[in-house]
Amino acid sequence: MPLLQPPHSPELNPLERLWQLLKKPLQNELFSSLQALSVGVARLRHRIQEIFNQLTFEQVMSVSSYNFILEALFYAASY
Repeated sequence: MPLLQPPHSPELNPLERLWQLLKKPLQNELFSSLQALSVGVARLRHRIQEIFNQLTFEQVMSVSSYNFILEALFYAASY
């Protein structure tokens, strides 16, 4: 039996938690022109790549694992 998640629940979406981790170092970027935005986007893209390269397995697991969902899945699978 499938477990349905409530709609519009970003707190249950692992990608949302990963985005929280990624956007912290990228906050408060302001650009005065399109040229500055273009340079900034290239710099931000490089920074995101650096962040991904530094992520450990444990960090990925911590932002993508939800104990209550895993418990529910194990409970549902036992039926």
